[in-house]
Amino acid sequence: MKIYSGENIRNVALVGHGHAGKTTLASAMLFTAGATQRLGRVDDGSSTTDYDEEEIARKMSISTGAAVVEWGKTKINVLDTPGFNMFVHEAKMVLPVVDAAIVVVDGVAGVEVVTQRVWNYCEEYRAPRLIVVNRMDRDRANADRVLESLTNAFGRNVIPIELPIGVEKSLSGVIDLVRMKAYTYELGGNGKGKETEIPANLQEQAQSAHERLVELVAEGDDKLMEKFFEAGTLGEEDLIPALHNSIREDRIFPVIFSSGLGNVGADRVMDFIVDYTPAPSEHEWVQGEAPASGNGDVPKRHETDAEPVSLYVFKTVSDAFSGRISYFKVFSGVLKNDATVPNFSRGTTEKLAHISVMQGKTAIPVTELHAGDIGAVAKLKETLTGDTLGDKSAPIQYPRVKLPEPAITFAIEPKSRADEDKLGPGIHKLMEEDAMLRFFRDAQTQEFLIAGTGQQHIEVIVAKLKKRYHTEVVLKAPKVPYRETIRGKADVQGRHKKQTGGHGQYGDCKIKMEPLARGGQFEFVNDIFGGAIPKNYIPAIEKGIKDAAGRGYLAGFPVVDFRVILYDGSYHDVDSNDMSFQMAGRIAFRKAMEQAKPTILEPVMAVEITVPDDFAGSIMGDLNSRRGRIQGMDNQGGNTIVKAEVPMAEMLTYGVDLTSMTQGRGSFNMEMHHYDVVPGQLQEKIIEKAKAERGEVKEEEE
Repeated sequence: MKIYSGENIRNVALVGHGHAGKTTLASAMLFTAGATQRLGRVDDGSSTTDYDEEEIARKMSISTGAAVVEWGKTKINVLDTPGFNMFVHEAKMVLPVVDAAIVVVDGVAGVEVVTQRVWNYCEEYRAPRLIVVNRMDRDRANADRVLESLTNAFGRNVIPIELPIGVEKSLSGVIDLVRMKAYTYELGGNGKGKETEIPANLQEQAQSAHERLVELVAEGDDKLMEKFFEAGTLGEEDLIPALHNSIREDRIFPVIFSSGLGNVGADRVMDFIVDYTPAPSEHEWVQGEAPASGNGDVPKRHETDAEPVSLYVFKTVSDAFSGRISYFKVFSGVLKNDATVPNFSRGTTEKLAHISVMQGKTAIPVTELHAGDIGAVAKLKETLTGDTLGDKSAPIQYPRVKLPEPAITFAIEPKSRADEDKLGPGIHKLMEEDAMLRFFRDAQTQEFLIAGTGQQHIEVIVAKLKKRYHTEVVLKAPKVPYRETIRGKADVQGRHKKQTGGHGQYGDCKIKMEPLARGGQFEFVNDIFGGAIPKNYIPAIEKGIKDAAGRGYLAGFPVVDFRVILYDGSYHDVDSNDMSFQMAGRIAFRKAMEQAKPTILEPVMAVEITVPDDFAGSIMGDLNSRRGRIQGMDNQGGNTIVKAEVPMAEMLTYGVDLTSMTQGRGSFNMEMHHYDVVPGQLQEKIIEKAKAERGEVKEEEE
């Protein structure tokens, strides 16, 4: 493949709601440019960027796919991102490395939940945007309705720079409102439009849209505004560079139309990317976050070949044959094949042997990559997503993408002993490529837990474990990590006395127990005076109390948020020892719990739910039925964001329930917030269940 410099490179991410046709549009671009010999389709698993077994089986993008299009003298690096709620974090992860986002919108549905979400990501990273209204050959596709949806959601700076010719199955081309030319296509053809004059019946509409475009572009530049007032319009020589600058500065969000499946307008998409989206070399600089020297300077890089080489790893894939594949962007300098560079994020050194560019799953070897380009390399030893590598004489570290915490957790168990041995290594390889996957052991329940963005996300992980690593597992709802505490005070004596042949056992302590504020855990106060208990036995009493607290009192859950004051006791010169005082501490703890009004605490989650406005009422009612407390509501582009605090026990199946309630259009995330007292009627059920489980354990042991 030809080597390109920064001014001839465009890096774009296809982002948008699921089923808007991003992957099909990428396939149409590749086919039209001659990079593939056939128009790939999602339905038959032949698309270039959806090549994973799970993506083919589910007919949806699960992770970002990369492809390269050579269009004229320009190389377009296309990153095709997933559009479903559970995988949309992939879009956020690539935005720091692209020069523009191609927001793909369905020609029937218009702006949807994930459209708004990825738009917010673009705002966060100040990514220039080009909107492609795709699937215009569908029944009920309507350009005017979609444009209204876009302007309502994103403002008046959304402006068409194309109009479609025909609708639904009669879609035959597009009108370029900048050059005022029409391009006609044959549905399912080679994708290259034939330039022609604007149809007479669309002349008036096109002229009116052209004038609105010229006026909006002129608004951003005083000199252009003067020219516009003098001449009443702007020529191509002024309009094209001004539109390019307006897009680069996020002042205008142009809209064009296409059909990926019918291969209408893919060539125009690529023309607009080349003409109007910024090249890497146009950026002022890329800001690092690690000090470059001891003087406190924060480094930055211009995206030029003249700067020291630096690259940022934005994606990792675990491949069965090639091992770990790291996708990266060269932010500065020229990266040569076989270069040895330090990893500034980990303090290690890596050799980048056989650098390449990715065409779906196919690696195309290259000898070097220039500033602004995107490439990949296999078998780096320690480098993972978010790491920065570069010239050792010019250290820099680019900021990692901040992602929300996973929304849903399952307990995971291997089916067999053989699966148990393979589970850990398999999941850790999947965690290398999936930034939203978590795997850990709950210290209280002793369960292995797997956490992700939703049930479908976890199901994909389970399927990959089976297919890639031949590991079968069972998923269960996790045990709720309840705790116990006290609401009252107690003053008790704990005495352990046992006489056998020879030395006996004797330990005696008097304690006071009182509650601590929530989160106070455990506090032990030694208030012994006059040597009633020798100092060397005091730690044994504390240990006995801690051990007993760990086993619980009401239902076997750890007791927390209490203080014990040891104030008196007695000992025996011969029969006292550490074990005797441990037993005395345990006895004292049990007696104190009887008096101190024990109760059960449950974890309460901070939950944030995003749903279309139409579903807000039913979501609020459902949260109330789950003992939730609404903390606030916000509106954002046709969506309602509900913030609430809900007991964890009520949220174990929420992902499935939310999908059902919102027809798959809602999303949520949650994180642990605090512990609170369980209502009395529920405590009885929890205690009964815990006792039954302990009874089952005893029977199994017998």
